[in-house]
Amino acid sequence: MASQHINFDTIPASTRKPGHYYEFNTRLAVRTLPGNPQRVLVIGQRLASGSQPALQAVDVFSDAKAAQLFGQGSQAHLMARAAIVANPYLQLSVIGVDDAPASIAASGKLKLEGSASSAGVFSLWVGNQRIDIGVANGDSAAKVLQSLHAVFYTRIADFPVSASLENGSITLSARNKGSQGNGIRLRSQCTATGLLASHPANLTGGSVDPDLRPALAAVAAAGHQIIASPLAEAEALQQLRQHLEFVSGPMEQRGAIATAGWPGSLATGTALMAQINSGRISMAWHRGSFALPCEIAAGYAAVAASEEDPARPLNTLEIKGLDVPPLADQTMRTEQENALYNGLTPLEVGPGGRVQIVRAVSSYTRDAQGVEDEALLDLTTIRTLDYVRRACRQRTTQRFPRDKLSERTPDKVRSEILDVLYKLEELEILEAVDANKDGVLVERDQQNVGWLCVRIPADVVNGLHVIAGRIDLLL
Repeated sequence: MASQHINFDTIPASTRKPGHYYEFNTRLAVRTLPGNPQRVLVIGQRLASGSQPALQAVDVFSDAKAAQLFGQGSQAHLMARAAIVANPYLQLSVIGVDDAPASIAASGKLKLEGSASSAGVFSLWVGNQRIDIGVANGDSAAKVLQSLHAVFYTRIADFPVSASLENGSITLSARNKGSQGNGIRLRSQCTATGLLASHPANLTGGSVDPDLRPALAAVAAAGHQIIASPLAEAEALQQLRQHLEFVSGPMEQRGAIATAGWPGSLATGTALMAQINSGRISMAWHRGSFALPCEIAAGYAAVAASEEDPARPLNTLEIKGLDVPPLADQTMRTEQENALYNGLTPLEVGPGGRVQIVRAVSSYTRDAQGVEDEALLDLTTIRTLDYVRRACRQRTTQRFPRDKLSERTPDKVRSEILDVLYKLEELEILEAVDANKDGVLVERDQQNVGWLCVRIPADVVNGLHVIAGRIDLLL
């Protein structure tokens, strides 16, 4: 059989027996754009008490399940909980990693002196979790410490620390070893007079973090759209950057971004982002937060996943579960501007004490020559490009799964791509398609037989971030 406009896939041209033969063609069935569900991957350190082996990703749907799989109070458990609190309808996978063999756990001592001369409450915050101990008039420091120690083993099992009581003090040790434990902040308050507490502001001494590359290699083919980093330090984020560039590249084409969290100073945060400089990595800055960096990263990733429109900004979206920092630590407008110019995504406390995103930007600020570059400033830009590629690729693979390359083929391919671009314009993902349609080129490669080379101009729709107005006084 030979026809100028009709190709058959399963009816042999050599058929001679009379009959009426009809095959089914599904290549033209889909005329819409693909969906854009956002799957989040959390990478976190596990505990030996967890039932899930290291380096094996698993879907997680609840806080309790994460505790069972990765150990209660483990970094992976806390990150999963933060993600689920921020977005309960999240498609979440978690992969656990073991502590590095040579790692050391961060620790700190809590001491109490004196005795209570009035009744009250002793409160201890470990990270953003709180313990309250009732204090009776006349209670000694030793008795209060014993009560506090008992709480760690009875009512509170998902703290990121374990506690040991000895020599009139409680030693708090991070459950997972490594530098992440140094981010566990402590604070206390006692309404009973006569008792004096002393402890460091943070646990200290944690060192040697796990290598993330085996975990990233284990999930390279899984196709997660957002990865939450357990660590906010250069080596781990550079490993993550390398992974993202691989899976998102033109050969693998599984576009993904990553999030990190930063509760520290503006200067250290922007210095860290300068070492990363990636359009696919975004770090949320929540100065003064008692949440761990990994918890901030997981909450941020979960909220980013809630927005399936790749071009729609994340401005003002709340990250549920994050604490409100002390007023002195909350960021000012000038600091936020500085952060946005230096690849750091600031969070702020909005009305009602809601912690929300100011503007989601990537860590990319300079090109390969070190010149300032705004091409990938907003996180929406790379997410939009990923989706445009996905939509064009879906259409061409559906329409041309095993076509011949003739003089008519380039026009057919160009027509399908233009149809995709117009549909993207209808959804306000791209704009000015008509103005740029002459730039859509489909032509044969001059060196490789069987190749078509395609150029697709993509004028992405930008977010509305500023409305500037002037009010003219008329008397």
